Amino acid sequence: MQSKLTFPKKPYRTHGGVHVPHRKNTASKQSVEMPTPKSVTITMSQHIGAPCKPTVKVGDVVAVGQVIGDSDAFVSAPIHASISGTVKKIEKITVADGSKVEAITIESDGEMRVYEGIKPPVIENISDLLKATRESGLVGLGGAGFPAHVKLNIPPDKNVDTLIINVAECEPYITADHREVLENSWGVMSGVYALKEILGLKRVIIGVENNKPDAIKVLKNIADSEVDKYDEVRILPLKASYPYGAEKVLIKACTNRTVPMGKLPSDAGCIVMNVASIAFLAQYMKTGMPLIKKRITVDGDAINEPQNVIVPVGTSVKEIIDFVGGYKEEPKKIIMGGPMMGSSVSDDSLFIAKQNNAILAFTEKEAKLQEPSACIRCGRCVDACPMCLMPPAITKAVNAKDVQAMLSSNIMNCMECGCCAYACPANRHIVNNIRLGKQIINNEKKRQIPLKEGK
Repeated sequence: MQSKLTFPKKPYRTHGGVHVPHRKNTASKQSVEMPTPKSVTITMSQHIGAPCKPTVKVGDVVAVGQVIGDSDAFVSAPIHASISGTVKKIEKITVADGSKVEAITIESDGEMRVYEGIKPPVIENISDLLKATRESGLVGLGGAGFPAHVKLNIPPDKNVDTLIINVAECEPYITADHREVLENSWGVMSGVYALKEILGLKRVIIGVENNKPDAIKVLKNIADSEVDKYDEVRILPLKASYPYGAEKVLIKACTNRTVPMGKLPSDAGCIVMNVASIAFLAQYMKTGMPLIKKRITVDGDAINEPQNVIVPVGTSVKEIIDFVGGYKEEPKKIIMGGPMMGSSVSDDSLFIAKQNNAILAFTEKEAKLQEPSACIRCGRCVDACPMCLMPPAITKAVNAKDVQAMLSSNIMNCMECGCCAYACPANRHIVNNIRLGKQIINNEKKRQIPLKEGK
């Protein structure tokens, strides 16, 4: 770790990555807030970690911001009502990854009554910050859904000195974070300065891909003003390359530090926060209103009017698509998230969760997959992998169901970014193969079979 903190003049070199088409069709369009839906269905699993249990029952009347689900587990975050009304159903539903989870359906009363217990938190120290962050229900809003209070709970043995704000938004189509910066720049920066002060950090690097010059300009204007008295907040333009938004890649680009395999950003002296998360935290500190809304990019060649829409958590995908003018033609594929790491879903009957940032709908022309052919051993997947893995070796181990070989090839360090599959001229389904391998390993661990991890 560096003994003296400095700010890079340009990003440090990272390994791999690919140049995907940007297709930021909604970057210049002002976000639109959707009217209150007639009902919302809010799942009890909206983050990495333990799912919540309902704290309400059918027939209960709830208000906006009221806790409706919680858990005693540390890696978990409470879930709140996004509209006011009556709890109509509590049942298991299928979500984007195909699993079944408990969900609460609330029928709107049309009033959007705010829960009487809503008030700004009193934050005087780190302990207060962690408590307030958990109570806000904040999870990573960039897609992963990691509970934010866990991320901010820095272990005493970790020397964390740098806060990195992720505004890379490197997947095609998605512009939700871009619009957050343009429409709420002072909110973003007030969150940055508040977190920096409470955590006692001396360096903040805001990483923005250079295909967002307007976002770079507006953030730089604030960071260069007298608000930043000690010049400890800087904007770092990143080259537009995928997957700069991945934590480990962003840390390397901003600090030249490497997160050890199996470790967390705090082991490299960093905290990484998505820009929407930091902006929400600033708003919560002022109002006390928990996480009940989400900005969603709705795009794809099957969508009539691509748009960023602000919706209550639990709104149905179909209602959102209808709100932006519906479909041009029947979609062949619908993706929750980006085209590189999002989940393909069977239809538009699903509901928005906290960590969702996009709904993409594609016609048959755009959704058509190329038929895979035999591996030609060209090595492009190796060159493209940001984690310096060997996809051919992993694939061979998975096909042989050789668990020890999978671990020796560091399969668990794969972040499933899809660079290998994108770069493959044979159109091989490499990421699906790796996911299968991880599932095999997890099943073996459940059977309590001793396994030796790779180095």
